[in-house]
Amino acid sequence: MPLTLALSPREEQQEFISTSPEETCHLAAQLAAALQPGDCLLLIGELGVGKTTFVQGLAQGLGVTERVRSPTFVLMHEYHGRVPLYHFDAYRIHKVDELREIGFEDIVRSQGITVIEWGEKTEELLPQGCWRIYIELLPEQRRRIRIERPQAPRT
Repeated sequence: MPLTLALSPREEQQEFISTSPEETCHLAAQLAAALQPGDCLLLIGELGVGKTTFVQGLAQGLGVTERVRSPTFVLMHEYHGRVPLYHFDAYRIHKVDELREIGFEDIVRSQGITVIEWGEKTEELLPQGCWRIYIELLPEQRRRIRIERPQAPRT
C-alpha cells in the first residue's frame, strides 16, 4: 500500500516507514505538491540512506523531467519544473564559505525550491522556516522518514 502524506496545518511532523525506493519517491512527490516557491528542505541522514532518492521523488512531484543525480562533486544541480529546484549536497563541504562563493544564500532565498542533502552542515546560512526531513536506515532495507514542517515563518 503506498504511503500517504497528510500533514494538516496543525500537525508539526509526520513519520513513515518506507519499504522501497519507489515508496520513498512516492512520499516525496506528495510532499512536492505541498511546497511553495521559496521553500527550503534539509535532508538529514547517514550516507546511502536515500536522500538523493527522496530528491528524485520531489523532482518528479515538481514536474522535472530531467534525470536527478547527486551533486556531491559539483555542490549543486538546478532542475526546471513548475518552479526551479536547486539540489545541493553539502557532504564534501568543510567550511560554509565554500557555499557562499557559489551564491548559496541568494539561491536559498529565491523563489525556487531548495533541497540540501547533509543540510545540518549549512544551518548558519539558512533562513528561518526550513522543512526538515530525517531519513534513517532500518533493518530489512526499510527507511524511517520523519517530515517536520517549518516551526517559524520563512525569513
